[in-house]
Amino acid sequence: MAEKMLAVAFEEPGGPEVLKVVERERPVPGPAEVLVRVHAAGVNPVDWKTRAVGALYLPGDGVVGWDVSGVVEDVGLGVTIFRPGDEVYGMPGFPRMVGGYAQYVAAPARHFAPKPAGLDHVRAAALPLAALTAWQALVDTADLRAGQRVLVHAAAGGVGHLAVQIAKAYGAYVIGTAGPAKHDFVRGLGADEMIDYTAVDFASAVSEVDVVIDAIAGDYQERSLAVLRDGGTLITLSARQSAALTAAATARSIRSGFMLVEPDRRALLAVTDLVETGRLDVHVDAVFPLAEAARAHELGETGRTTGKLVLTVDHP
Repeated sequence: MAEKMLAVAFEEPGGPEVLKVVERERPVPGPAEVLVRVHAAGVNPVDWKTRAVGALYLPGDGVVGWDVSGVVEDVGLGVTIFRPGDEVYGMPGFPRMVGGYAQYVAAPARHFAPKPAGLDHVRAAALPLAALTAWQALVDTADLRAGQRVLVHAAAGGVGHLAVQIAKAYGAYVIGTAGPAKHDFVRGLGADEMIDYTAVDFASAVSEVDVVIDAIAGDYQERSLAVLRDGGTLITLSARQSAALTAAATARSIRSGFMLVEPDRRALLAVTDLVETGRLDVHVDAVFPLAEAARAHELGETGRTTGKLVLTVDHP
């Protein structure tokens, strides 16, 4: 008989109340996979968007969540980089639903990296999806270089507060948008300039930007295009761009598009290095037990959190 585990899942899309604690079969690692005993799971906007409308990209069994930190319980055939007892973190499988809100996750070994030294599981679980998104946007997509001007929208958010720090680590001049109550927080992360989006149109307050990271979408895409230098980069993280915007960007040699984060061990190891050398820190706004995932979603959907939300996962 297969061993069981607890997880949080939804049967039908809906509000936070559809999330329920369920019993599922504990996964078994296949070839090149590891089984991770999850100690903490990060909460991200894609989690509540998936819960609200169903699987966004690839089908799953209703168990949401991708960010995990925990301990390797078992390894599948051919795995050489981990052994049972290793502490790991990662964003396994995205966008396939591998079920991070659970006591165990089985996924490809190379979707994980050793947990950063000095971080507990809660803070480690807050990092992968948001940090990989920021890294892949700035380093891989924009090819960020020292001295460039970077505009980060929602700079106090999950991706935003990490993007500010990664951009600074690469020597960029960083401009952030946020409400006034969060300006000191973002400046403390290294932002050179802050714009109060509640009082000022950022498009009239900044210009000659090399890279824009936009996690808001809507008219932010068009207004962000206006502040970019010809030849700059506009990366949107929450909605695809219109054909008209893409054409306008192309006419000015601006690289633009919607970016979907991918599992990336190389980048995750680079994130680990930034953490361990003191150049990257993750802010956890609130922590909930796994059974209270609905409360975490309710808080996240207010759009008022700073940094990340995390679930803790208990084991008997």
